[in-house]
Amino acid sequence: MPPLYAAEMTPFDPLVGEFRVHYAGFFDPGFGHEAAGGRGSRAVLEVRSHEVPFILEDGQIVGRLVYEHMQEKPEGLYGSGLGSNYQAQGLKLSKHFRS
Repeated sequence: MPPLYAAEMTPFDPLVGEFRVHYAGFFDPGFGHEAAGGRGSRAVLEVRSHEVPFILEDGQIVGRLVYEHMQEKPEGLYGSGLGSNYQAQGLKLSKHFRS
């Protein structure tokens, strides 16, 4: 996420029904940004459907990012010097799956 932007994950189509593509879904300025130690972090999403059977397919669109331009440059970028678990993360299964 560029330093002057933040974003929120939203459903691509609200007519899909009770289907959640995230439980956090907010991307702070600097998330994944190299200047904050991100090197292109991936957004790992938790996907659930409620009371509706749903199968995800490779390449299927499940959400979209709505970007907001910040009014001013933030004092600090996401993950800078904080040791964030999400900054610079790669693809991985949820901690609920054991390898």
